[in-house]
Amino acid sequence: MSFGFSDGKSIFLQIAAMIENDILRGILREDDQAPSTNELAKLCNINPNTALKGINMLLQEDILYKKRGVGMFVAAGAKEKILNKRKKEFSAEYVRPMMREAKAIGILKDELIDLIKKEEEI
Repeated sequence: MSFGFSDGKSIFLQIAAMIENDILRGILREDDQAPSTNELAKLCNINPNTALKGINMLLQEDILYKKRGVGMFVAAGAKEKILNKRKKEFSAEYVRPMMREAKAIGILKDELIDLIKKEEEI
């Protein structure tokens, strides 16, 4: 698990994103045990409550599930849930604003697609 916190996001969100990234990369797979809040706190030099907040967020999203007395584990279908969530976030953060700006400056859909294809070639 890699980390390097940025100032732009809450640490608990970054903790959740780190775990999600490990799931997307296949480092954590379905039914694998996720790091405990104490492990995360020690590894990342953060308060255990901050780590818990990130873990709880993933529990609420059904990306992790809890085995009482054992720990947190990667839920079935977690990778797909993360991909779907991130695609929605990508659309909201990048595609919609791009579409609004394109419309505002008169770029038509086909022109926009051509611009994207040209960028892809670079």
